[in-house]
Amino acid sequence: MSIDKEIVEDFVNESKSLIEELIDLLESIEGDFSQVQKLADYGNNVDRIMGGAKSLAMMAPPDHALHMISDYAALCKAVGYKASQINDNEQFYDVCVALLLDATETLSVLLNNIEKEGKVLKETIPQAFIERLRWVSSQFSEAYSMSVGTGTAPQKLRQSEIDDLLKKLGL
Repeated sequence: MSIDKEIVEDFVNESKSLIEELIDLLESIEGDFSQVQKLADYGNNVDRIMGGAKSLAMMAPPDHALHMISDYAALCKAVGYKASQINDNEQFYDVCVALLLDATETLSVLLNNIEKEGKVLKETIPQAFIERLRWVSSQFSEAYSMSVGTGTAPQKLRQSEIDDLLKKLGL
């Protein structure tokens, strides 16, 4: 099973332009707690990268970087959506925005190295980031939803689901 290089290139180019938008968004709301709702927009946009990676990964071999990029984007999405629901903790909001900035820059690195195997890409994710992600995700109670405003009952992202995504990434 092989995947068309041109399709992957298109995905990477589209994702890179989304990443620029994501970084601009995060930088524009950094330190401004009144903008907390905009993290839902972050979640929606990173979801587009996740969806594209997931779709392409269906045509890719199991060790292809697309699988890892899809799971990594899912983590970013979960943190973005959950953080958009912070309503009384400005410092935690600041930590989440900083974490998402780092995460988005790492997502860019993953995309730049999409031709490498997932195992090799894993090494580009800093251990300090993983520890921060675990800490942040442990701060979210079950009351935080992993999606926002779809009109359906919100789906909760349990701590175990974040742990499962980390495990899938081999982290």
